[in-house]
Amino acid sequence: MSARLAWFVAGAAAGVYSSVKAKRAAYRLSMPGLIDQAAALGSGVRAFRAEMAEGMSAQEQHLRQRLLDHEPRLALTEPTEPSEPKDPH
Repeated sequence: MSARLAWFVAGAAAGVYSSVKAKRAAYRLSMPGLIDQAAALGSGVRAFRAEMAEGMSAQEQHLRQRLLDHEPRLALTEPTEPSEPKDPH
């Protein structure tokens, strides 16, 4: 009797799990789901670009400082704003 109950519970759990997975997959392939995925991708790209620009600026400052430490006669002027990659479009 307990073996039947265990198989019944296992089957019910598998059914609920597969139902939830199917519902999520259907949403991801629907128009609102695709829009959400595109928005998330855009946010990720913006965050990546911001972190890259911040890292490049920090590295540029570090390299400038090292250059000035080794060659003080080169006293480069500091840029008024951090340089950012130019968008070709």
